[in-house]
This record gives sequence, structure tokens and C-alpha cells, in this order.
Amino acid sequence: MYRKITAIVIPALISAGLIAYMLYRVWDDLLTALQHLVPFYLLLAVLVCLGAWWFRGVRYEQILSSLAIRAGIAFSTACIFISQTANLIVPARLGDLVRVFILQHEKEATVSAGISSLVVERVFDIITVSLLGLASILFVLDVPAWFLEIILIPLGIGIVFFLFLVFAERVRSENKYLRLIFTMLEQVRQASLTIRSMIVLSGISFVIWLMDAVVCLFVVLMFGEQIPFAVIVLAIVIGNLVKAIPITPGGIGTYELALVATFSLAGVSPAVATLIAVIDHLIKNLVTLAGGVISIHFMGDWVVPTIRKALKRELKEVGQADH
Repeated sequence: MYRKITAIVIPALISAGLIAYMLYRVWDDLLTALQHLVPFYLLLAVLVCLGAWWFRGVRYEQILSSLAIRAGIAFSTACIFISQTANLIVPARLGDLVRVFILQHEKEATVSAGISSLVVERVFDIITVSLLGLASILFVLDVPAWFLEIILIPLGIGIVFFLFLVFAERVRSENKYLRLIFTMLEQVRQASLTIRSMIVLSGISFVIWLMDAVVCLFVVLMFGEQIPFAVIVLAIVIGNLVKAIPITPGGIGTYELALVATFSLAGVSPAVATLIAVIDHLIKNLVTLAGGVISIHFMGDWVVPTIRKALKRELKEVGQADH
């Protein structure tokens, strides 16, 4: 039981500690910066954030359609909202698995199809974010070497994964576990390696992540700052690649640190950089949380008990693995 509690409490405390430390260091300057904010840009940031979520739903609907799972954009968006809301609470991105259970319950989809849909979405996210990072670096001076490493490593992994998909098509096995893996790989190929899917999913992915950067741009403008858009894009890239390492729920704390480190390249003061990073992530998380609550209501009363059981089972397995 203690291991289960620790699996949630420790990452949450790390998140709170990182944010508290960042705010404490620049508290007086933060209060000054808050007095000069322009609320209109806050509204624009929220609207763009909502628009990005709609595009996420469109992309996921396309992925599900490729796997012969018929789901509308509203349902697809709700699936992502709920799983991402769960990720704000639990560590190690266990909330992603919630989507698998929703697809099973509502669309009678197989577990392999649900997992495959997640893999396709994640791979396109990683490759798109990495490519945007590479493009933005061309317009930013004095970029630290570790920034390039953070970008190139996931990009390389994504490319290797796609190459593996191509060659794995010829491999067969009678072992039931390997057969399940090859089934999922076939589903991932089916959803991602056609010309149409690559064009559509890549195009939508670039729109999603550029809109994510535009949200941050409006937060920057809200505090009257002038930061080049390439720097903002690079900050979003580094923040999300760092956040992908499941140290804290929702990457809270680590995301903000990455943004502050990137904004310092443009000479932004620590106080303003911290404020932009915290508000940017807060807007995105609050929109996610609100969307998750509405989506749970949209799905029905079965969702919360199912999520609770699923997460208990996953946390129980984490506890057993420690023995």
C-alpha cells in the first residue's frame, strides 16, 4: 500500500517543490510583472489552446479510422481529454492507458488496437516536435549543445522506429506473445505508413504544435515582452521533450524549468521567464482539466469507476514489481 501511495505522492511533491522554488526566487519581481499584464491576450491564449485540442481530436479520429474504429471528432477529443487529465494526477503517463479502456467499452476495440493508436499519436508528436526544434535552432543564436542532443535523440528514435516498422513486416512467429506484438506493429503500420496517413497526420501534427507555441506567444504578449517566435517554438519543443520523461505528473515543474532555460537565451529576466512558463503551462493544464471533466460527463457515469480500477491495477503491478 505504501508503495502505491509513494508512486503518486513523491512525483507530486517533486512537481510542487520545483514550482515553489522557481516562484520563491523571483517572487517580488513576479508581483510587479503581474500588475502590467494585458488580460485580452489571456483570452486569445485560451481560445488557441481549445483550437489545438480540436485538431488533436481530428488527428486521433483519423488514426482510429485507419484502425477500423469508427469514432467522431467529439468522441476522439473526449478520449484524449480524459487520458491527459488522468496524466495530470498519476505519474509515469499511466493515464494514457485510460484511452484503451474507453475504446474497449465504447467501441469494442481490442487492447492491441487501443495501444497501437497511442503509439501512432506519440510517434508523430515526437517526430513533429523534434523537426520544429531543429528548424527553430537555425534562427536562435548560442544554443547549448545539450539542446541539440535533446532534440536529435527522440528524432533518431522516431526514425529508427519507422524503419523498424518497414522491415518488421516480413517477420512472423508462432509464439503468442510475439504474435501480439507483431499484430500491434501491423496496426501501427496500417495507421501510419500509407501516403495519405503520413501527409494528413504530419500536417495536422505541425498545426497542433505550432498552435501550442502560439498559446505561449500570447502569454508572452500578455506581459508586454518581445521574444522572437523561433525562441518560443524552441522553448515549447524543449519543454515538451523534457516533459516526455515521466518524472512528475503532467511534467509539472520540469516543463517550466525547460522554458525558463530557453527564454534566458533571449535575455528574458528570470522573473518574467518564470511567470511566462508557469502561466503557459497553467493555461494548458486548466483547459485540459476542464475538458476532461466535461468529457467524463459526456462519456457517462461508468468512466470514473473504470479509470479508478484501471489505475489501481497498474499501481498494484508497480508495487509488486518492487518485491
